[in-house]
Amino acid sequence: MSSEMPAENLLSTDVPDVEEKINSNENQVKKEEPGSDKTESIGVMSKRQMKKLMKQKQWEEQRDLRRQRRKEKRQKRKLERQYQLESNNEGSDRKRIRRDVLPSTLRLIIDCSFDNLMVLKDVKKLHKQIQRCYAENRKALHPVQFYLTSHGGQLKNNMNENDKGWVNWKDIHISSEHYNELMKKEDLVYLTSDSPDVLNELDETKAYVIGGLVDHNHHKGITYKKALEQGIGHAQLPLGNFVKMNSRKVLAVNHVFEIILSYLEKRNWKEAFFSVLPPRKGASPLDKANDSSKRELHEEEAGEDNSSDSD
Repeated sequence: MSSEMPAENLLSTDVPDVEEKINSNENQVKKEEPGSDKTESIGVMSKRQMKKLMKQKQWEEQRDLRRQRRKEKRQKRKLERQYQLESNNEGSDRKRIRRDVLPSTLRLIIDCSFDNLMVLKDVKKLHKQIQRCYAENRKALHPVQFYLTSHGGQLKNNMNENDKGWVNWKDIHISSEHYNELMKKEDLVYLTSDSPDVLNELDETKAYVIGGLVDHNHHKGITYKKALEQGIGHAQLPLGNFVKMNSRKVLAVNHVFEIILSYLEKRNWKEAFFSVLPPRKGASPLDKANDSSKRELHEEEAGEDNSSDSD
């Protein structure tokens, strides 16, 4: 008996398999045809295509964010250019001003001999005021000959602890000696608001003394008494001739210092006062204050007249 199968049987057995393969390929082609169902298309996407699609979607979602970032960068560059331009202009102005500097021969002294009358808190305030005086004098058009006398005690210790660079300060004379030992007696003029003498003009051959004291009015008249005891000149700034104050006329050390610097530049006391005095002092021009007082008086008189008419 032969083991071979008849030819017709072989043919009938192979035909269904071929048909199934053809049908399967046709179905696969249909799935990949353009316009076929989206879900089916995604199902046959490669990983590379999936990544590309996700990147495209992310790019579109972040379009507004990119636009905002570009706008912020443009604004930042604009501000940087503006700042650079202003810095260049300021530097040019500063160079021009420094060329115009003409130092004054006037000597301005801060008397630091009141150290034992102050608590540490007030000594620190005095230190800051001195720092301000130094800075203002360095950039003034007519810087004065600046002196710190009787320098020591709490003030020096505080400066050593909090401002070690003071030892390198320029254009300033810092001495532990009293001003009497450094200046001629006839050159000295103590600036004190208690003096009956008003300083209408600055004499640049003189040495003007400012009391380095922060005492909150605990030691009234102490600088005036000191000037009398030492037999030296004394005077007050002509504040009352130009300014009406809501507070007491006693000014901080740096305010007196800055007013004198301003006067040396402007040669006008009124302008000097109002360029320096802080708003909290409630300073107003004396002429306007007088006009206001006259107006209030007139209104009061008018009110009294109306009241008498009604009676």
